[in-house]
Amino acid sequence: METQTPPSSTRPPSIVGIGASAGGLAALEQFLGKVPPDSGLAYVVVQHLDPTQKALLPQLLQRVTAMPVREAEHGMPVRPDCVYVIPPDTQLTVANGTLQLARPSEPRGLRLPIDVLFSSLAGDQGERAIGVVLSGMGSDGTLGALAIKAVGGLTVAQEPGSAQFESMPRSAMAADCADIIGPPAALPARIQAYAARMRDPAPPSQDNGAQALEKIVRLLQQRTGHDFSLYKSSTLQRRIERRMGIHELSSLVHYADFLEHNTQETDLLFSELLIGVTAFFRDPMVWEYLAETALPALLARRAHEPELRAWVIGCSTGEEAYSLAMVFSEVVARLPQPHGFTLEIFASDLSADAIATARRGIYPLSIRDQIGQERLDRFFIEHETHYRIKPEIRDMVLFAQHDVALAPPFTRLDLIACRNLLIYLGPELQRKLVPLFHYCLRPGGLLLLGGAETVGAFGSLFTPVEFRLRLYQRRDAALQNGAHFLLNSFPPLSGRTKEARVSPSDPRSPLPSNLQTAADQLLLQVYAPAAVLLNEAGDIVYISGHTGKYLEPAAGKATWNIFAMAREGLRGALVGALERASASQQPQHLHRVEVTSPGGPCRVAVTVDPLQEPGPLQGMTMIVFRDAPLPPPGDGDIQDADGDARTAELQQCHDEIHRLRNEARSSREDLQSANEELQSTNEELRSANEELMTSKEEMQSMNEELQTINAELQTKLDDLALAQSDMQNLLNSVEIAILFLDQNLNVRRYTERAATLIHLRERDLGRPLSDLNTTLDYPGLHDDARETLRTLAFSQKQVRADDGRWFSVRIMPYRRLDNVIDGVVITLLDITGPNSPEP
Repeated sequence: METQTPPSSTRPPSIVGIGASAGGLAALEQFLGKVPPDSGLAYVVVQHLDPTQKALLPQLLQRVTAMPVREAEHGMPVRPDCVYVIPPDTQLTVANGTLQLARPSEPRGLRLPIDVLFSSLAGDQGERAIGVVLSGMGSDGTLGALAIKAVGGLTVAQEPGSAQFESMPRSAMAADCADIIGPPAALPARIQAYAARMRDPAPPSQDNGAQALEKIVRLLQQRTGHDFSLYKSSTLQRRIERRMGIHELSSLVHYADFLEHNTQETDLLFSELLIGVTAFFRDPMVWEYLAETALPALLARRAHEPELRAWVIGCSTGEEAYSLAMVFSEVVARLPQPHGFTLEIFASDLSADAIATARRGIYPLSIRDQIGQERLDRFFIEHETHYRIKPEIRDMVLFAQHDVALAPPFTRLDLIACRNLLIYLGPELQRKLVPLFHYCLRPGGLLLLGGAETVGAFGSLFTPVEFRLRLYQRRDAALQNGAHFLLNSFPPLSGRTKEARVSPSDPRSPLPSNLQTAADQLLLQVYAPAAVLLNEAGDIVYISGHTGKYLEPAAGKATWNIFAMAREGLRGALVGALERASASQQPQHLHRVEVTSPGGPCRVAVTVDPLQEPGPLQGMTMIVFRDAPLPPPGDGDIQDADGDARTAELQQCHDEIHRLRNEARSSREDLQSANEELQSTNEELRSANEELMTSKEEMQSMNEELQTINAELQTKLDDLALAQSDMQNLLNSVEIAILFLDQNLNVRRYTERAATLIHLRERDLGRPLSDLNTTLDYPGLHDDARETLRTLAFSQKQVRADDGRWFSVRIMPYRRLDNVIDGVVITLLDITGPNSPEP
């Protein structure tokens, strides 16, 4: 049942988070100066402030906006048409529509308060969150903007050319997380238009809306090759409406026309449809259960089959796949040695950019908020600006761009993780994928779904292991009414690009539906020898049985080439055998090839058979692997019919190989020794570099804070200069002689009329009152001024000047704004007239 949208008057306001640093005061003033006082939005401002100084930012910003500007307080509810400013030395977040303040946990120089605010907005506001990155140094705000963009919110950046310091907005733009870019004064109107569109979306045209949506899906498929027609229409429309709001387009028809002539917008829409919300060890309870219960139980069931395979679907930028690799490494590290367990992880996603990021294995320093220090030290290499996954974890994962709805799947898996993907797919696609997962898993394999997902109507295929965590175990049950993912669901391999042909097995054989078929399938899977089928380029197109002892994925770009995947000892032998088989078109046999496998060296018998059967196998090559038995005691390694000469020749070859291996081993030891020395030196240099980086970051943070303070002080100086000008003009305009004295009764300031009565010049500033000659008949002026300074009592007398005029002389204390007495003020008012006193 759908919930009704509350009226505008009662709907909580959308919150606009604004982040700024060095040079940010001017940008904030320009931005807020253009915000209407009745926008209906709330604004939360975070700036890098000196934690030891009182902030003047609220008072400075109040001058440019009619909205109330308040310093944030803990628990303060966020109201529309208000501006909230972060206090110094605090961390500001938003939770349940209220402001939350906390002490920063990071040392000064390492704090990222804008990222913290934006990330909290993403979690609290979802697609209603809005983040604005203004002038500043560094990259604070970029990760937070990515979090807002991932949940469908709006991200905005100041145009770098208009910023005093462009690093922060340029960093957000480089991360492709700035939906709107412009000068600060132009941004409020666009944000207002977007918020209005999201708050009250225009109803779609009944006649043209469906056709326009179909056109948008068709344009996406033509541009990207991916079909979104089976995705949930609500998800599509919500993401499309967001793009419409950014471009201020009023209907799907207009947006479809805009999309037709703008390929860049098509790419941006495609990126937004690929939900990229991910993190290391997201939902910690799931990973804790995997580490403590599920994976140890799985390993116990696979004790005689130690080579495990997993598939992470929708891996985005790789965090979930690497999390699985790390947890598996921790689990096997607790097992008694030797255990022989290995895990090969296939991680796939639609986005080529996300896969490229995942393959690099480079992540920002902020991931330390997601990963404990122990795991960071164990599984990551720390660099100046980022962390890099260590090779032993990186080598466990094979990344591939792959469409789970269209491409042939990975099979013979022990675990599938497909978290938070099914919720974005339509019912028809869900009905296809859940049986597909059942087919891909080996008996007893695990299926891990997202917190809002279940296996639905296919409960007969899976048993809940921990329903609360959406962890299921495959049941040994046949599909009813046929499979939903048979061959016609997938395009032929020949129609896809080389990189997309990454499926390690072919699901084209029908599922077993009777006892004989099931027995045949079991015999092929369990008792048949391991084998691979190669095309003419040497790429593996089909795998049968367990080949992990002989083959392993190569590091780097994903490839299924046999020469890249062959383990040490096998690669060279295969090159010669394949060449001979290709030339003779006859099977070639290799006896007792020594291969370095995870369980130690082993001997393998290899048959290379060029296939000549007509049909789809023509031109391909079958390679069959069999474990070669050790020779019985007393027998020679090789019995050869050529006699002693052949034996001597072989012995010579063995001796030469042994010598070369010893030399190689010695070289490796020398290299290892040199490498250890280099690593030791590198550790020392890294330690020194970390100290320098810490100092640099602290200096940069202090510099940004000084920039902010400098901007505030400059504003105050301008105010003081204006006030001084006002005072000077006031003194010059009044027809009264006024003399200002300090606490020592020295001249501080005077008006022009006072200068004529007391004979003052510019050089008399600072002179004692007692040294001055006046035209007044007032010998006790100095004494009366001193008495007023002592008693703080007013003194007033009428005295005569040398020219016969009479003056009322009033002496009062000079009181500062902080109520401190700092001298006296003497006013001389001309009272000459008919009522003047007699001489």
